[in-house]
Amino acid sequence: LLGFCLWLAVHPRSPAYTIIKFSVPLTNHNNGSSHGRIEYELDIKNPNRDSRILYDDTFLTFYYGEDKVGNKTIPCFYQGKNREKSEIHRLIDQMDVETRLWTDLRKAIMNASAELRVDLSTKIVYYTWGIKSKQHGINREGKIRIGKDGMILNNKEVKLRHASKKWKL
Repeated sequence: LLGFCLWLAVHPRSPAYTIIKFSVPLTNHNNGSSHGRIEYELDIKNPNRDSRILYDDTFLTFYYGEDKVGNKTIPCFYQGKNREKSEIHRLIDQMDVETRLWTDLRKAIMNASAELRVDLSTKIVYYTWGIKSKQHGINREGKIRIGKDGMILNNKEVKLRHASKKWKL
């Protein structure tokens, strides 16, 4: 029983990933260009008060249907612990939309029917009380519904959940 309690005390929890803001800037809608960009804000929260986390390169990919809209590599970083509250790493960035998809995506957004899927994958190592854990693979995904204004529908945050176990083509 003592061993189980100790394991629970030192067993780190997985980080939480949330897309706080997402937009396809309206200037892209009106200019009729053949390419565009999307802007996003991603929060990575360390829920562990006793563990620090070292993140390997993080790969973030957005899909419209089965087509890749764009991808970004977030360089490796270190996230400390905070005994008072959870430690949050906020990333504000943008990426260019694949040229061949821009027209279809723009039309779908203007019809208020666009939905993007986001996939995130990385590897992390926990440091708890000076002890380094093995490397853990993280795969998360979420769906972003976009309104006519090019923003997340109803301004809701999108929490990325465990990736589906189903085969993906």
